Amino acid sequence: MATVADIYHFLDGVAPFRYQESYDNAGILIGDKSMDVKGVMLSLDTTEAVIEEAAAKGCNLVIGHHPIIFSGVKQIDYEHYISRTIVSAIKHDIAIIAIHTNLDNVLQSGVNQRIAEQLGVTNISILNPNKSLAENGTIGSGVIGELAVAQDPLTYLKTIKESMKAGVVKYTHICKPSIKTVAICGGSGSFLLPTAIDRGADIFITADFKYHEFFEANNQIIIADIGHYESEQYTVDLLQVLISQKFSNFAIHLTKMVTNPVNYL
Repeated sequence: MATVADIYHFLDGVAPFRYQESYDNAGILIGDKSMDVKGVMLSLDTTEAVIEEAAAKGCNLVIGHHPIIFSGVKQIDYEHYISRTIVSAIKHDIAIIAIHTNLDNVLQSGVNQRIAEQLGVTNISILNPNKSLAENGTIGSGVIGELAVAQDPLTYLKTIKESMKAGVVKYTHICKPSIKTVAICGGSGSFLLPTAIDRGADIFITADFKYHEFFEANNQIIIADIGHYESEQYTVDLLQVLISQKFSNFAIHLTKMVTNPVNYL
């Protein structure tokens, strides 16, 4: 049998937890490291509903991308979703592992590589390498690559919307005659806009741009904001493939819960 610690160490080999950002809280958040894993539930977010679903499926480990415990929890308030999730996990003896910005920051088998595959972007490299973590440029924020054939901007924006199952795509002025070089960052990536411009990207696909930040495109690049959940939703598929290739003695389930807190009309 594999233990929670075994799963953690495997994930650490894929995306070392030391590569997480300083503000992050990835790792084993709840549970006994020595507990044998009976089943795994994968989800972008760990919510009370996901925990209950895991319990119903006989899973005693939930692996989420976003940490349910992000900053200090000073009290367990049953009226708040974080507290309810923690209590539910403890009641059902379910461990929780979060694999967050460390999975964002690796090139191979990382979040952004998976997005690039979904969008037909090849020859990718790290958009903003973190030289303090690695000298070979395979660790850092975002990716940049190319389409096999240059595409009409509006046509590619429609492809993005369909491929990423986005309820809406917010984009800036069409300032490029075609799209060839593509920059990508799953989740909140506005901090990478200057880098995407400097690297010569025609379009930057990410999420969580604030209103005034859209102006910073400055007719130098097209920003395509597709939504946070939408940009990272294929992370669970990525994790399923990775874990199933290593472990075969327990079931792996993808949550059926849509944890996206944002709805569209």
